[in-house]
Order: sequence, then structure tokens, then C-alpha cells
Amino acid sequence: QVQLVESGGGLVQSGDSLRLSCAASGLTFSSNAMGWFRQAPGKERESVAAISKTKDITYYADSVKGRFTISRDNAKKTMYLQMNSLKPEDTAVYYCAATPGPYISRFDNDYDYWGQGTQVTVSS
Repeated sequence: QVQLVESGGGLVQSGDSLRLSCAASGLTFSSNAMGWFRQAPGKERESVAAISKTKDITYYADSVKGRFTISRDNAKKTMYLQMNSLKPEDTAVYYCAATPGPYISRFDNDYDYWGQGTQVTVSS
């Protein structure tokens, strides 16, 4: 059974940092491209960042470029999202997702496995 478990969310102030983790089990982690998505209240889920199986290709949404960094440790079967200079508009539930497809993707339909999400709240 595939499980993706996010952690590291919380309530922070504008300008603070957080690091999210996504621990995977039940799948060959190194064979999956991974992604972070988020969904704010009343809004559609959106892609935040993605990383290829071998870590050599990454994608970032324009809204987080220069502030967020995606990474992964295939030996630990864990993906990370370092979030710096957080803004109130970053407030959302953050989800990690995995796809065995050959490419990274910013489209949620391309991902087969999803975590339950972790809440990030940024106060002004």
C-alpha cells in the first residue's frame, strides 16, 4: 500500500520559513517523479514545485520561484519543500504527490499517489 505522509506545516508569520517533508512508503521512491501542490480555501489546487526521479530537473510555480526549494533524498524516501520568505498568500493545505511517469509534471492529473496534506498558515 502506497503512503505519502506530509509533515512540517504550521502557523508562522510573514517572512518566516518552514520546511515540509513528504515520507513515502510502499513504492519505489527513486522511480517516481514527485511534486508539491497546494490548495487554499475556495481555490483550485495548484502546482507549487516538482522534481524528477534523479533530482536533475525541477519546476517551480512563478509565485514561489526564488523563495521555495524542492529537494529529495532517495535513500530516505523523502521529499522536502524549503519555504522561505513566506507570505499570507502562501496559506494553504500542501500536498505531496508521486508519479511513476517519465517526466515531472505540474498537472495534478499526472500524479497517481497523494498524501493527506499539511496545513500552512502565514499570518501578516
